[in-house]
Amino acid sequence: MYSNLSSIVLVAWLARLAMAQTSEEHPLLLTWKCTTSGGCVQQNTSIVLDKDSKYAKSTAGSRTAADYAAMGVSTSGNALTLAHYVKSGSQLNPASPRVYLLGDDGKYVMMKLLGQELSVDVDYSDVPCGENGAFYLSEMAADGKGNAAAGTGYCDAQCQGYCCNEMDVLEANSRATAMTGHPCNGNNCDKGGCAYNPYQSGQRNFWGPGQTVDTSKPFTVITQFQASGGRLSSITRKYVQNGRQITSGSISNCGSEGSTGGLAGMGAALGRGMVLAISIWNDATQQMSWLDSGNNGPCRSGEGSPSNIQAQHPGTHVVYSNIKWGDIGSTTRG
Repeated sequence: MYSNLSSIVLVAWLARLAMAQTSEEHPLLLTWKCTTSGGCVQQNTSIVLDKDSKYAKSTAGSRTAADYAAMGVSTSGNALTLAHYVKSGSQLNPASPRVYLLGDDGKYVMMKLLGQELSVDVDYSDVPCGENGAFYLSEMAADGKGNAAAGTGYCDAQCQGYCCNEMDVLEANSRATAMTGHPCNGNNCDKGGCAYNPYQSGQRNFWGPGQTVDTSKPFTVITQFQASGGRLSSITRKYVQNGRQITSGSISNCGSEGSTGGLAGMGAALGRGMVLAISIWNDATQQMSWLDSGNNGPCRSGEGSPSNIQAQHPGTHVVYSNIKWGDIGSTTRG
């Protein structure tokens, strides 16, 4: 019996050792969960690269700081910086990273935001036309359907990976912005979504360098998921810059409940809990025209091509910091 027990202990110890030797070096990122009564409490969170990160040399689940650097990802305290292009020798690699918020239990942080708010400080000053710094929510499984600590299990309303509810809290560059709900009813998703874009709504001088929200400088973005009777009633956007609160717009309708779930379906997903995904990317096909050109923004045709961005803005990057979520009104106190 002693021999068998010793063998069991040895096997367990070797398994733990193997896990330690192959565990990923997740960059720490301080975040806060807030209540109106107790204030904001620091969370022991980190970030993890998506498992399909092209320029990371190590395999998912065993990546090091060098892999995160190769993908243009760095953290410092409460700040996360994502760079689209990363120099490697004489080459400029289009890393275009995507990361997820990870808890200290090795699972994705499930943000339950129905009747709550989410705030983040952003710096879009070096994000040009055609580029998209995206800060959004996906109804991924907490365990990533296998190994969240290795960045598995991505899904969205475009049905990449698989189909799931998606809330695009903030898609933006220095010239244009939109927030968009993409509810899903099973595999039937609202791929176009219900969007609020200030430029499209007629606020032509609202967002940009030197405008109402001055994107040449950092500012705070607050998104409130207002609820009534346990159902999502509206998604409201506010900003704070230089101590001044700026009211923007809201979404109060999101298509057919019977077809894709509508606003109620989006609210149900927020109530169950969604995973925070953060990325920077561009698109050769549409050149982000749905976000920042024509009726959607002031960018010129062709200005947002990836080749133009790489040539004119090789250092393009976005910074997200001071991420907080909790009771409405609690994340920006003090």
